[in-house]
Amino acid sequence: MLSPKKSLNILKKTNALLDGHFVLSSGLHSSKYIQCAKLLSFPFLADKIIKSLANRINKNFKKIDLILSPAMGGIIIGYEIGKLLKKETIFCERIKKKFVLRRGFEIKKGSRVLIVEDVITTGKSSMECVRLIKKAKATTVGFASIIDRSTKKSLKINKKIISQLKIHVPTYKKNQLPNELKLIPITTPGSRYIK
Repeated sequence: MLSPKKSLNILKKTNALLDGHFVLSSGLHSSKYIQCAKLLSFPFLADKIIKSLANRINKNFKKIDLILSPAMGGIIIGYEIGKLLKKETIFCERIKKKFVLRRGFEIKKGSRVLIVEDVITTGKSSMECVRLIKKAKATTVGFASIIDRSTKKSLKINKKIISQLKIHVPTYKKNQLPNELKLIPITTPGSRYIK
């Protein structure tokens, strides 16, 4: 498996780890942003991280029937993990601000579903996926992501997250920004803000 240090070096090499003032899809503010799309634009480097994550998933989850990823960020990672683990892989997408299954995708009753994302900060997207799984009368076996940047305070997930890399970066509510962050212009990355 790839070490956290080597994984971090790949993120930096691909400019996937950005510095600035960001509003995350959760609405929280941060001084760092992980843009996994930049990582994925170098498939030969991303491959090392994704293979290592697949090995971690294999060690932690014995029975998986289906992989579900939230669009946009999780689609490619979910696909690659599904390919390596030889599992059916689908994604959900936002329609009127809610995740839905489209394109003929379905979650079979009783199936065991792993949720795969690029980055987990609060777990909001993952928990929206959980609602789809429950609605289908299936079971969520767990969560996996390339990067876990959650904190106990911010996390909505109550199960273990399997990740390739755990990064501790403070996040702030709009009314609790530190002075140094207030001085930096805001960037709103992520697919949730794309019109």
